[in-house]
Amino acid sequence: MPEDIAGSEQMLANWNQNIQERAARYQEMATRVQGMTISERSSDGSIEILVGSNGILQNLVIAESAAGKRMSEISGEIMKLLQRAQSRIPELLQEAMAETIGTQDETANVLFAEAKKNFPAPPAEEPTRTPYDRNEINFRVEDDAPPPARPTPPPPPRRRPRPDDDDDFGGESVLT
Repeated sequence: MPEDIAGSEQMLANWNQNIQERAARYQEMATRVQGMTISERSSDGSIEILVGSNGILQNLVIAESAAGKRMSEISGEIMKLLQRAQSRIPELLQEAMAETIGTQDETANVLFAEAKKNFPAPPAEEPTRTPYDRNEINFRVEDDAPPPARPTPPPPPRRRPRPDDDDDFGGESVLT
C-alpha cells in the first residue's frame, strides 16, 4: 500500500507542476498581448492611429496636411484605419499564443475565435469612382461651396410730393 500512496503523491505532484507551468505560459501570453499596439497610417500620411490589443483607440494624430480635406473624408478615413488596425488583432493574438501556450490548446482556440468575431476583417475598399466612370454627371452643390448670391432687391421708390400735398414738410420725411 505505501507504493500506491507514493505513486499517487507523485501523480499529484506532476499534475500540480503541469498546472503551474501552464499558468505561467498563460501569464506570459497575457503580458505579451497586453503590451501589443497596432499602428495604421493613411495613404497620404495625414492621419495616424494607434490601437491597443483590446481594440481601443489609444492615439490619433491628424497632420496639418489634412486641413484641406472635408470633415466627412477625415472621419471616414479614421474609421477605415481603426477597422484595419482592429482586424489585425486576431493575427497578433495567434502569434502570441503560438509562442507561449501553443495553437492546439482548446482555450487558445476559443480566444482566437472570439477575437475574430469581435474584430473581423474590414470591408473591401471600393476604388474611388468619379461620375465619369458611371457615365453620370453630378449637378449637386458641394457642401463647402458658398451659397449662391441672392439678388439685392431694388430700393423702394421715393415718394414724390404732389403739388396739392399740405403735409408742411415740403416733400421731405419727418425724420430728416
